[in-house]
Amino acid sequence: MAHTAEAHGDNYLNHEKGLWSWMTTVDHKRIGLMYLASVCFFFFLGGIFALIIRLNLMHSGHPVVDANTYNKLMTYHGAIMVFLVIIPAIPASIGNFVLPMMLGAKDVAFPKLNLASYYIYLAGATFACLALFLGGADTGWTFYTPYSIRTGGGVILVIFGAFVAGFSSILTGLNFIVTIQKLRAPGLTWNRLPLLLWALYATSIIQVLATPVLAITLVLLIFEHVFKVGIFDPALGGDPVLFQHFFWFYSHPAVYIMILPAMGVISEIIPVFSRKPIFGYRAIALASFGIALVAFIVWGHHLFVSGQSELANFVFSLLTMFVAIPTGVKVFSWVGTMYKGSIRFNAPMLYALGFIELFTIGGLTGVFLATLAIDVHLTDTYFVIAHFHYVMVGGTIMGFVGGMHYWFPKVTGKLYNETVAMWAFISIIIGFNLTFFPQFIAGTEGMPRRYWSQLPEFDLWNTLSTVGSWFLLLGFLMVAWNMIKSAKSGPAAGDNPWRALTLEWQSKSPPPHDNFGPTTPTVTHWPYEYKGANV
Repeated sequence: MAHTAEAHGDNYLNHEKGLWSWMTTVDHKRIGLMYLASVCFFFFLGGIFALIIRLNLMHSGHPVVDANTYNKLMTYHGAIMVFLVIIPAIPASIGNFVLPMMLGAKDVAFPKLNLASYYIYLAGATFACLALFLGGADTGWTFYTPYSIRTGGGVILVIFGAFVAGFSSILTGLNFIVTIQKLRAPGLTWNRLPLLLWALYATSIIQVLATPVLAITLVLLIFEHVFKVGIFDPALGGDPVLFQHFFWFYSHPAVYIMILPAMGVISEIIPVFSRKPIFGYRAIALASFGIALVAFIVWGHHLFVSGQSELANFVFSLLTMFVAIPTGVKVFSWVGTMYKGSIRFNAPMLYALGFIELFTIGGLTGVFLATLAIDVHLTDTYFVIAHFHYVMVGGTIMGFVGGMHYWFPKVTGKLYNETVAMWAFISIIIGFNLTFFPQFIAGTEGMPRRYWSQLPEFDLWNTLSTVGSWFLLLGFLMVAWNMIKSAKSGPAAGDNPWRALTLEWQSKSPPPHDNFGPTTPTVTHWPYEYKGANV
């Protein structure tokens, strides 16, 4: 198909005009774009904090901030990136935009609840950011007790912000579950459901079941902080390890709230740009639920050195190993799909390949940390920092940016500049590995995490990490510039420039207000029936 198209008339962007029409919209596409803008803003804010942290650690003995400010930067970087960026990035922005269209529906099941979810997300973010001006929080994003109970009042606002934002996650998950269950187009059976929707369905189940545990935990923490009732503080008769159990019972499933949607995005991109049917469709779909199931029973591997029993350590170590099975199935299926495919190295495919590389490194190093004898040595070192970022940032953000490029023609009706996109990817992939791979080495040599200043013996690894962060900054700035410029003045994309077969690409670009016009599409084929380069 030639990349030309006449401008379509009425679409979701011009159906109504004015700021108020956006603020009160119940159109899932507009809400998805508002989530996208908010996530990108907080990604920029959290990234600035990260750059300052890296500058502070670049050379031992030459800090750029004092220890108290460093602790606050570390807390806000982690809290913003986890609760305001990585968790909502794909489900709330990309998922909101494409999920109803992939189902052949006009909107999500509960459009007004969808808008309410967005404002709840903003309210939580506002409470958390207010603490910046009210003394701040210096507990780290995990809010570990008893310190988070005894420190200043700013931490209450951050915790309350995370508590409020959790309701947005719950309501979005509930909305997606009902939408997938009830609003599928005629002929869109479960065996024809796109793999992104399988991933979002599994993610939504985790959101609905796990997030209330975090909400209750944070309420108890605030209650103890304000009324000095002994729940987690040992000085008042509480148990700080109980907080860790509650926190990680949510926060480890949250890892898969972050990564499963990215896996779904990759499962959409790879068959399109390999011009081949997805290899192992049912295995990938079932693996999403396998990962979701295991997510609820492995939280104890975060507590290997907390004093829990040897039997509990052994059981959690063994269960953690099982995560490798469904994740390995997905990686094997993606590689099998690409085998002998007619691969096109457009930007979405580059990010998909980057995802596989970075996530594989992150996953394999997770096996190290699941091994008891090794974990005792590596706990609270920079090895853990590197592992976490390879999985969460290397995985989720690669999937997120890849998805932004993949659906960009559908969202805007325009094509981005492929050359700029390629150079941005090169800068990001080099910068990421240069930033975080040296941290594996520093961690094995004993460099502790969350320290304001480090020993001179770690200067080489810290310098490399800091230089790598500059490449990351350059790459993401190039992505932002390319997207904004192309949305304004890029060439027309046509309705389906990638020749994809899922339903959203059967709509116009940009889509009309009601997605498919007055008629409901009927699904007559499996969405991955690619026959070769000419399809």
